Amino acid sequence: MSLMGSLYIGASGLQTGQNALNTTAHNMSNIDTVGYTRQQVQLGTRFYNTLSTSGSAISFQQTGLGVSYIQVKQVRDYFLDKTYRREAGRGAFYDASTSAVEEIENLFQELEGEAFEESIENLWSSVQELTKDPGNSVNQGVFVQRCSEFLTQSKAVYQGLCEYQDNLNYKIKQQVDTMNDYAERIMELNMEILKIESGKTERANDLRDERNRLIDELSKMGYIDCREDVDGNILIKLEGMDYVKADSINEIALDYDEVTGFYTPYWKQLANVTTVNGITNIDITGAEVYNMTQTISTDTNTDIGSLKSMLFARGNKRGTHKDLEDADKYNREISQSIMMNVQAEFDRLINRITTSINEVLKAAADSEPASSYMKDSDGNAYTIFNTMTGETNKDAFTVENLIINGEIKQAPSLLGFKKDDGTIDQATADALKEIFSKAEHTLNPNVKTTTNFINYYNNLISQVANTGSVLRGISETQQMTVDNTAAAREQILGVSSDEELSNMIMFQNAYNASSRYINVISELLEHIISTLGR
Repeated sequence: MSLMGSLYIGASGLQTGQNALNTTAHNMSNIDTVGYTRQQVQLGTRFYNTLSTSGSAISFQQTGLGVSYIQVKQVRDYFLDKTYRREAGRGAFYDASTSAVEEIENLFQELEGEAFEESIENLWSSVQELTKDPGNSVNQGVFVQRCSEFLTQSKAVYQGLCEYQDNLNYKIKQQVDTMNDYAERIMELNMEILKIESGKTERANDLRDERNRLIDELSKMGYIDCREDVDGNILIKLEGMDYVKADSINEIALDYDEVTGFYTPYWKQLANVTTVNGITNIDITGAEVYNMTQTISTDTNTDIGSLKSMLFARGNKRGTHKDLEDADKYNREISQSIMMNVQAEFDRLINRITTSINEVLKAAADSEPASSYMKDSDGNAYTIFNTMTGETNKDAFTVENLIINGEIKQAPSLLGFKKDDGTIDQATADALKEIFSKAEHTLNPNVKTTTNFINYYNNLISQVANTGSVLRGISETQQMTVDNTAAAREQILGVSSDEELSNMIMFQNAYNASSRYINVISELLEHIISTLGR
């Protein structure tokens, strides 16, 4: 090769050495950047000049033309990425479920400085005192007062559950909006990356880092499956449906229920939209993002994503005691929802206590048909608890619908417990005491052990505590899995300062060697030119 040609070999070394140093410096400057992926320079040889192709030689006689700078690639492991995103989504699912249970525990344990359990104990104590002397007006007044306090505390607890349910509903809306924003940005990055890499001379690694970070965040919110096509576009499926395409997204919309106020995520392009007389109707049947009747299981990967967890925790309505009557419906629609399950079980306790007290008082009035005992001016039996809607059937006695009989609250002595003949109605007082101690109630259709009113609340608290303990255990174990996977992934894509400093020294030496090589060739040329010029 000519000496002039040799200069190009040295120049290629300088160029590739400089590029490699720039890449190393870029790695070092982003060592603490969240989502950054270590970049690595790929070098190769340029085409060889063939001098001879003699068949007698072992190989062709060739001379090299220097080093070639191929590309700067990201160092990632596809399988670790997939594992991390799946496990991070599962961890987010159980974190959201644990948070819901902890919120319920806080509501039950402390309510404006007074535990709800105390209101039940006070009511029970007032009933015990009443049985000692039913005709005592003080005992009667305390009993009615405790009934009022019990109902007030019940409404406060139930309202707290409903408020957290509404808070979950708001978070669901926020998360859907965030997911759509992420999907939109990933689609935009697809197009930006394609523009840069279409020339096959440069890779948009920093844009790829941003895209990978968004995919990581998206994986925590829902169960996703992503792949990269031949053009470098990331295609994402959410819950088995196309979500992000090369140049578009299938937006997740929210259906608002006017009755409950709850949002339901659905696929906008799958909904059936009709317009009648200028009114647009949207039927989301079959377009829902999530099947809320599916069983949550790790084996089938149905326990992935914080959005699904919040939807299951919230449920689709307010839970009441009526949801516990049908075992099949309960298992299908209620049991997997933390909020609806606790609401229904709590409402059952309030329903059973209030209706049982009313029934005892009605029975006392009915036992004296020709008397005004325990009856109002219209001849109707006095009841302590009524409904806002005026209904008297048991199903209507829900926490939200209950009120205290204002007439009895103002004048507890109207109960009297003293018959027209002047005798004290001890039997009715004893019947009130009996309803609190009779073990004939269960938390839900799946619980076979019966309990009384006194222990019902404690069993409910124990159930919530056990559920919380299980979920916390799963969440902690899952977090360890996520941390271990993240550490393994970081070993590959993370930047090591020691390794980069070693590379910097190596590339610096290579750059210096190329520089010295050029100096030698330059001196040879100078020597030849000066010698020929004499």
